[in-house]
Amino acid sequence: MSENSNERPLVEIKNLKEYFDINVGFFKSKPLKAVDDVSFSIKKGETLGLVGESGCGKTTVGRTILQLYKPTSGEIWYDGKQVKTNEDLQEFRKKATMVFQDPYSSLNPRMTVADIIGEPLDVHHLYKSADERRARILELMGYVGLNSEHASRYAHEFSGGQRQRIGIARALAVNPQFIVCDEPVSALDVSIQAQVINMFDELQDSLGLTYLFIAHDLLVVRHISDRIAVMYLGHMVELAEAEEIYNHSLHPYSQSLLSAVPLPDPKVARANKRIVLNGDIPSPLDAPSGCPFRTRCQYATEKCAGRMPDLKEIRKGHFVACHRVAEINSLTAEETKAAEQPTE
Repeated sequence: MSENSNERPLVEIKNLKEYFDINVGFFKSKPLKAVDDVSFSIKKGETLGLVGESGCGKTTVGRTILQLYKPTSGEIWYDGKQVKTNEDLQEFRKKATMVFQDPYSSLNPRMTVADIIGEPLDVHHLYKSADERRARILELMGYVGLNSEHASRYAHEFSGGQRQRIGIARALAVNPQFIVCDEPVSALDVSIQAQVINMFDELQDSLGLTYLFIAHDLLVVRHISDRIAVMYLGHMVELAEAEEIYNHSLHPYSQSLLSAVPLPDPKVARANKRIVLNGDIPSPLDAPSGCPFRTRCQYATEKCAGRMPDLKEIRKGHFVACHRVAEINSLTAEETKAAEQPTE
């Protein structure tokens, strides 16, 4: 990749691992592999959607990138520089923030809206006077559709959608370039979800923001994302442009997820064949050997139990981790060759 700043990724994650030690007996612990060797990059101004079942490690990826959890191993790069030291992290957190999933528990009930939104300004000393602080808070409230009368009120006085707007205004306070959105609409009514999603789009256009958008609702992710990454049991199994994932997904897990998406057209919905997976998602404490999806995959063979497949670029910008991707899908000779190419 060229060193030109326009082509360089804004955020780059290399071989990220997050293991938690879990007590399993008397003085015994076992690693829970919440995130296991995940790599991806996000370009400036892009939205990368991260999807998968509950417990697959999506939220842990977001929190580990911002080092709310200390990574077990791996590298986090921001704007061409690795985030390694405490000084790097302090600088990184002025440019990268998070919108949390639950607008009910992520806001302090004892603080007014002005103080909630102004807290990042206080922490990073981003104002010179009380008047400047208040003007900035009102500006942030205006970005998310709140008015000045709301500033002196408390979070419990607002609806779920309004609370999430407060959380978004707080995330924007440090004038960030990168925001991790951790299922920001999953706790909201469907009618409110569309408003909040559209607001994310508008803010991205006006402020030049870059998003990692974590969700389990594939329709929401399709609407907002430029590219989509699919996770299963701590591993990334597919990564491609949003429309490519929807129209030409190659991994059997992605195909199963997409077959479950409700379709508005009854005729198309009736013709759509649902791919039902066998069994439940295994525990990350006792993950299967080799490919983690093999215990639920109809195409699994002994090879799948041997080792985890590498994430390979089958088509331009389309990465898949599956030993049998060429057999399962109708690939061209060139794509089959790319799938069978040994990893260096």
